[in-house]
Amino acid sequence: MATVNPRLVMLGPAPGTHGVIAGLIETYREQGLFNRWPVDYIASHGEGSAAGNAAATLAALRRFTTLLVRERHVAAHVHAAAGRTFWREALFMALAAAARCPFILHLHGGGFERFHEAVGPAGRCALRFFLESAACVAVPCESLRTWVRGVARRAQVVCVPTPVAAMQALPEGRQAGLVLFLGRLEAAGGVFDLLEAVSGLRTAVPDVRLLCAGDGDRDAVARHARRLGIGDAVKFTGWVGPSGKRALLESAAVLALPSYDAALPAALLEAMAAGMPVIASRVGGIPEVVVDGVNGFLCAPGDLATLQRLLRRLLIDRALSARIGAAARESVRSRHAPERALARLEGVYADIGLAAFGAAVPKAAH
Repeated sequence: MATVNPRLVMLGPAPGTHGVIAGLIETYREQGLFNRWPVDYIASHGEGSAAGNAAATLAALRRFTTLLVRERHVAAHVHAAAGRTFWREALFMALAAAARCPFILHLHGGGFERFHEAVGPAGRCALRFFLESAACVAVPCESLRTWVRGVARRAQVVCVPTPVAAMQALPEGRQAGLVLFLGRLEAAGGVFDLLEAVSGLRTAVPDVRLLCAGDGDRDAVARHARRLGIGDAVKFTGWVGPSGKRALLESAAVLALPSYDAALPAALLEAMAAGMPVIASRVGGIPEVVVDGVNGFLCAPGDLATLQRLLRRLLIDRALSARIGAAARESVRSRHAPERALARLEGVYADIGLAAFGAAVPKAAH
């Protein structure tokens, strides 16, 4: 008797939503994943008010429930981040588990350790249930895989690299003295430490400027810049879409991400793919990609002296910047090129019984 190929329901943010997950989904589309696999995409949320998001989630739940009832064979791919929004995605995982539908839980971003500690005993029990009930837990780096195994011993965890396309940005096109921060404007991201470091650089690098791109507490960052006397050297773009981000990655001299908590930031990988030298904190999965002094530089969170020293080196020594940037591009190409990274994800799909269009259906299906 022939085995029926399960349909894949992918759950995540609506197109155009701010954030890493929406950007990743767009990369999936651009790289043809939805053309190769039988994907039904359901937006579980979007931008806008809490009421609007609640309505979007309810509509998604109705659609997902209808698919589970109507289709005999369904698999789900659920994208989730740490924090309160995790429980929104947990509603879909609970439905999948009740229907005995295999689901992939794809974790994104940092903060899972803090989230795990903050939710209390009942929350930790629920989190462990979803991690261990998933047919596969997909993570972007080994450090997060280690954490998952520590809190959910029976979880099936696979490291799925983030796909990042290479850019052919030229070193001579970069603006001397321009430092880029690409991320959420909050203390945990290290942006206030970066302001302190830039302030201390003005004697050695008089034309140093900081461009902050991302959502968050812009007013607090601007106030702190003014207190340090560098208000004129700090600019803000707000959230930037793919084309705006590309322009920034092609023009800034260095990316600085002195985060206190991170998994493996997509902005870091994108900057490296563009051949931009990077300075990042030695946290999460960052040391898995950045080899200190080879394809980027690492510093401890809160180490302002080292952050300032590394910025000065890269902004003054153009040859060093070009060499580090070239090594960064090559290292990302070897692991995170879309054809390599998506092959890992598509291997996960095959393992849970899915088949690509035109491919034989695996015998293990559902």
